Amino acid sequence: MISLSVTALVFGVVFLAELPDKTALAGLVLGTRYRASYVFAGVAAAFAVHVVLAVAAGSVLTLAPQRLVHAITGVLFLGGAAMLLMKKGDDDDEVKAPRDQSFWRVSGAGFMLILVAEFGDLTQIMTANLAARYDDPLSVGIGAVLALWAVAGLGIVGGKALMKRVPLGLITRIAALLMLALGLWSLYEAVA
Repeated sequence: MISLSVTALVFGVVFLAELPDKTALAGLVLGTRYRASYVFAGVAAAFAVHVVLAVAAGSVLTLAPQRLVHAITGVLFLGGAAMLLMKKGDDDDEVKAPRDQSFWRVSGAGFMLILVAEFGDLTQIMTANLAARYDDPLSVGIGAVLALWAVAGLGIVGGKALMKRVPLGLITRIAALLMLALGLWSLYEAVA
């Protein structure tokens, strides 16, 4: 059974945390150079792989005592909030993309770029934490993958327009505050 509240919470947290990430900008660069649907196919597949790995890791954590899980996820959420708040603007990384415009070349480039760049990334760790926190892998997985796909779609299709309207620093601070709240709540539950 899917919990819409867990799915919505995960979507919001992951969406806000991923929006200022460099992979959205990489998707934007690839999307401006190559067919957007080809880029999105590769990026979406890579994010799906990441979410499956993160949810599996988080599900293993649910085997530990509940207080320990709350304490671990609380500390990790607080660490993630600190990372977001201390994050400095990334330099524009040069995105290597194929010269060949075929579906397999373009989607393969998008897949490999995201697979490598996002492995062990903050949102993957957050997804594992949320899977452990809520012990609802399906709801967490759906919320996380939809958030990542939404950010990828925005980055590929409309990244420039969004960044002109919504300050990147504001998005980062909102994501950090949400993670801070989740971290404090998890630590409270570990102690209470």
